[in-house]
Amino acid sequence: MLPLVRLPLILASSSPRRRDLLAEAGFTFEIISPDGTEVESSALSIAELTTCNATRKALAVARRYRNAVVIGADTLVSLDGQAVTKPRDFADAVGILGRLNGKEHQVCTSVCLCSAIRGEMASFHVISNVQFHQLTDREIRNYLAKIDPLDKAGAYAAQRHGREIISAIRGSYTNVVGLPMDQTEGALAGFGITPKREGDSKSPAYSPPDLRRRTRSN
Repeated sequence: MLPLVRLPLILASSSPRRRDLLAEAGFTFEIISPDGTEVESSALSIAELTTCNATRKALAVARRYRNAVVIGADTLVSLDGQAVTKPRDFADAVGILGRLNGKEHQVCTSVCLCSAIRGEMASFHVISNVQFHQLTDREIRNYLAKIDPLDKAGAYAAQRHGREIISAIRGSYTNVVGLPMDQTEGALAGFGITPKREGDSKSPAYSPPDLRRRTRSN
């Protein structure tokens, strides 16, 4: 077995939310967007589907950059056991938030870490429950006008004006944003990747004040 030397970290994602979470946690990394399209299947659970896509993303980049640790991730929203996709357009985003309106739904993020040179791979998933306020159609449209919903699972962003639509989060806040940082930091440590930061700031720093007081633990 090769000695556990520190390898460079690559984020196999173009998501600005994941980039920001890793950077705020103190990790040094490069960003390489994976090639290919995401798998969509109603026959798979959201945990299975996100794990499949996170693994595909990580492996696609790891094959090209063997001397690195690659992290891939995928996030899906689920309502009543059915996956809620990213909106096609603004009208579709209005419809999606209308379905989530006043209800609790699940957000699942799967993460895959792999190192080609070591022949190692690990994956996990985290599920958080998100409760929406009861919103009027005008409130939904006003919220969507403040963000770009087209690249977001469930057509919303918890980190942007989240208090306008979210009444509570049960579980990991950073998971809802796109990367469960507590679990991700632990998994990265197993690959010899640790953050460079001053002090000992943990995940509560990632939750903005307007949502932190509404976040409940499991």
